Amino acid sequence: MRGRLEPMPLDFTAIDFETANNSSASACSVGLVKVRDGVVVDTASWLIRPPAGHDSFSVWNTRIHGIVEDDVADADGWADQLPRLMAFAGDDHLVAHNARFDMGVIQGACKATALIAPPYSYLCSLQVARRTYTLDSYRLPVAARAAGFEDFSHHEALADARACAAIVVHAADRHGAASLADLAEASGVGMGRIGAPRMQTVTQASAAATPPIDWA
Repeated sequence: MRGRLEPMPLDFTAIDFETANNSSASACSVGLVKVRDGVVVDTASWLIRPPAGHDSFSVWNTRIHGIVEDDVADADGWADQLPRLMAFAGDDHLVAHNARFDMGVIQGACKATALIAPPYSYLCSLQVARRTYTLDSYRLPVAARAAGFEDFSHHEALADARACAAIVVHAADRHGAASLADLAEASGVGMGRIGAPRMQTVTQASAAATPPIDWA
């Protein structure tokens, strides 16, 4: 007689990007947090030199995250950093707060460097928070506070990824969800997916035509 299947663990990688300007291709920093069975087991963060044509730093963005052009002058570019990101995330589902922004950065930076965007399933912690808590705002600091994660440096990529992970773990407990898929179902928030079917290139004008907005 076949035994009962064990529930899938709450495994995922939380991700957060900061950008140099309003182009989705202008990633200048990333934070990554690996969660296994609801526990943070590894973290990583690094600066990224945005692709040529997407590398100007706007005053507004710098005011938000504090990163300037000189900070990324010696950093590797997206084409060299993407394999590092993929090696960290492995086959994990990704989670991000306002995931449309962060997934847009992956896709935009890949297009700008003529790379194929890697296929990932993802869950938005902003949408999960809306279905889990009753708050005046669901911005990352407010939702993280509801999850018991406070006093972090908002718009520092690793700190934001940690906060995002905390929201998902806490929400999973609230919903009695054993895995990310269970949480998506219990909260009524669908899993998204990215991954370009073919190599593409893009100009700065087209990348910025519908600029991502980081409401987190």
